[in-house]
Amino acid sequence: MDPFSLEDNARIPLSQDAALVAALAGTAMPFAHSAEDQAERWLRAIRLHGRVGEAMQALGIGEAPLMTRAEPPAVDDTTAPAGDVAARAVSIAGSFAAERDASCVGTLDLLFALFEIYGGLIDRALYLRGASKDELLARLAAMEPAESSF
Repeated sequence: MDPFSLEDNARIPLSQDAALVAALAGTAMPFAHSAEDQAERWLRAIRLHGRVGEAMQALGIGEAPLMTRAEPPAVDDTTAPAGDVAARAVSIAGSFAAERDASCVGTLDLLFALFEIYGGLIDRALYLRGASKDELLARLAAMEPAESSF
């Protein structure tokens, strides 16, 4: 499946920022060793683009974790999701965009798709960078809505 087409979601196009994030993360996924590593790679890609990137930068979320891991992974099953996870994320994001009658899939849609795919692993990756999911969502909620930078 082409990660840039959303057959099931009335072909809602990706915003430029969302397309860039999907492309960057998609090329990084084959090199990830676990689901936790995939979540880290997604955050590195999304933190610089679109509305989500703006919110992450405003919170001071950096590319590299602030702390090193002294303990085993937070989740017992860290096996990377099977298949083309970038295409899956784009498809789920397309569903979210369709539900809100959006003209395009934005980085916020991708973020919520990542929450669905990776669950607590995204929370952990944010925590290691000195922020929380709740802080990120609060920052996003406080931002002016602008579909073009979604």
